[in-house]
Amino acid sequence: MPLQWAIVFLPWLGAAALAAVPNLRQATLANIGVSALSFLMAGALAAMPFAEHGWTRTDALNLPFILVASFVGLTTAVFSAATLDAEGFDHWRIRAYHAAYQVFMGAQFLALVADNLGVMWVAVEIATLATVSMVAVHRTPAAFEAAWKFFILCGVGIALALFGTIVLYLAAQPFLQEENGLSWAALMGVAARCDPATLNLAFAFLLLGYGTKAGLVPLHSWLPDAHAEGPVPISAVLSGLLLNAAMLAVLRAKSIVGANPDAIAPGPFLLALGLASVLLAALALWRRRDARRFFGWSSIEHMGLAAFAFGLGGAAANLAGLLHLLGHSLVKSAVFFGVGRAAQAKGSQKIAEIGGLVATHPALGWGLALAIAAIAGLPPFLLFASEFRLLTVAVAEMPWLALPLVLGMVTALAALVTVLQQMCFGAPTPDAAGALDGWREWAAAVPLWLHLAVAAALGVAMPAALAAMLAEAARVVG
Repeated sequence: MPLQWAIVFLPWLGAAALAAVPNLRQATLANIGVSALSFLMAGALAAMPFAEHGWTRTDALNLPFILVASFVGLTTAVFSAATLDAEGFDHWRIRAYHAAYQVFMGAQFLALVADNLGVMWVAVEIATLATVSMVAVHRTPAAFEAAWKFFILCGVGIALALFGTIVLYLAAQPFLQEENGLSWAALMGVAARCDPATLNLAFAFLLLGYGTKAGLVPLHSWLPDAHAEGPVPISAVLSGLLLNAAMLAVLRAKSIVGANPDAIAPGPFLLALGLASVLLAALALWRRRDARRFFGWSSIEHMGLAAFAFGLGGAAANLAGLLHLLGHSLVKSAVFFGVGRAAQAKGSQKIAEIGGLVATHPALGWGLALAIAAIAGLPPFLLFASEFRLLTVAVAEMPWLALPLVLGMVTALAALVTVLQQMCFGAPTPDAAGALDGWREWAAAVPLWLHLAVAAALGVAMPAALAAMLAEAARVVG
């Protein structure tokens, strides 16, 4: 079996096995084992030349996201092992959670490696259904409401994306053989000859459909609720992985439409949705009182920044957008590791009831403080490099749009710093009885600090091979 397919089917086989494991300790260890094998396979895939195997393809655009997805999947599995006992799952929910987790990871890998519009659509839908089930696993009224909103809004989005996929296929059908009419690579080859009006219609539906999954305004409201009500580890993979897969689909569509000189430029649409997402999220951050919901809104802001970068277009702006997606995956996962464990320690997700973590839980408190600083775009982390590049290009090319963009970024930065001060350095709040013990606190802190180390290393000195790959990916986006 080609490695591109093996990395998809390994998690699904793991899901089938985990569905039969009722013991929490055994299930978490098996979940780590499957995730570790996926990480090793992603590393092996990165060491191989780019290749196409049936409906899958590796290239400079998807390979960095495959590496990050496997890394976040592994660290989240480790974090789950340290924290999942606090969720109070019975044996049925233990099985459901771990099986759905690996179903999600397999679908995530399939969405990233797919060279076929239809396969990518199916993969994103499977990933959505898996995460919906994980959000609802507590079976509380709030969890059901969040899962239902997630399902309905993203169901509307995926329906729009399906219609866009059909229209894009019809635009290219006269120039392609039936068996490769849904291939991204084949579509790129004939995009310049396709009917521009049909391409315009296809891109509008694909942008709205997959933009819903990416958390872009106006179909964004599922995201904060899903972060707030699902099990603690799920927030890390929601922000770190699902949003990237949806944005990758938008970028594939953008590159195809952009290759037709007579089609409408896709950039202004991405600029509009990106700027709206940044401004709305920046204002909404000041009204949030729930910590996980607060950082869910932060994810909307960062996806808006990435969309704005891709809307500017060109190698420099696209590179900034790609760096931002990768940096956000690493850092936001670290933030949710810290926030989730802090909420378990204090017995509440309310920001006002989480305070003084540096004094009461130093490893957790300092890690969360650095993670919030990193997500705010402060040096030396990767998001600082991406935001600096983005602002440089925006000021040079569209200074009239750079001003509201900077206003939104500064507003969000101030909100993040305020929450950092309160949660990490404010007056200590009492712990919930028995909420933390020694080894679990340190085991939960390891993924957080590891993510910070990787984000800082990439921000200071990115490996030459990865930098070259991202530069080529920026040219692919167009």
